[in-house]
Amino acid sequence: MVHNSSESWLNTQATNTVMSVTLHTDVGDIKIEVFCEDTPKAAENFLALCASDYYNGCVFIRNIKGFIVQTGDPTNTGKGGKSIWGEKFEDEFKENLKHSERGYLSMANSGVNSNQSQFFITYSAQPALDLKYTIFARVIDGFQALDELEKLAVNPKTYRPLIDKKINSVTIHANPLAG
Repeated sequence: MVHNSSESWLNTQATNTVMSVTLHTDVGDIKIEVFCEDTPKAAENFLALCASDYYNGCVFIRNIKGFIVQTGDPTNTGKGGKSIWGEKFEDEFKENLKHSERGYLSMANSGVNSNQSQFFITYSAQPALDLKYTIFARVIDGFQALDELEKLAVNPKTYRPLIDKKINSVTIHANPLAG
C-alpha cells in the first residue's frame, strides 16, 4: 500500500482522539494504545498499514527472551516491509518516551531514519534502545499473549521461533478502552 494523499490518513481518522488497535495473534489478543500526537508519522504509518490488512499473516520473526519480539514483515524473512509512502521515513524521538518497561512498541530499523513497516515489542525495560528506535505505542491489555510469545522456543542462532506464530488480523479502535 502506498499512501500519496495530500491529507493525512491519521488526521482524517484520529484528530483529537486516542487510537488503539488489537493485534489478534495465534497466542491471543494484544491491545495497543498508539501515540498519535507524540509520533505522528510512525502512528500514521502503523494505523494505515493496520487498516489495509498489511500485517495480517505477518509472523513473529525475532524473539529474544527478556528483550524484544519483532514482526511486521509480510515476506516473513525479516528483510522486507515498506512504509505507506513506499520509502523509509525519519525517526521521531521524544524525551518523554522511553523503553522504561515491558510492552512498548517501537519501529524496527536498520539505522538512522530507516523506518518502514517492521516493529518490535519490548519484554522489559530497555534503556539502551532509547533515542535509537521510535517508540510509537504501548500494550494496554493482552500481556498474557506477550507472555506466551516470550515462552516460545527459538532457533538459538537466528532467534526465530521454531513454530511460526503470527498476527491473524487487526482491529482498530478510536477509544483504547473500547471493546
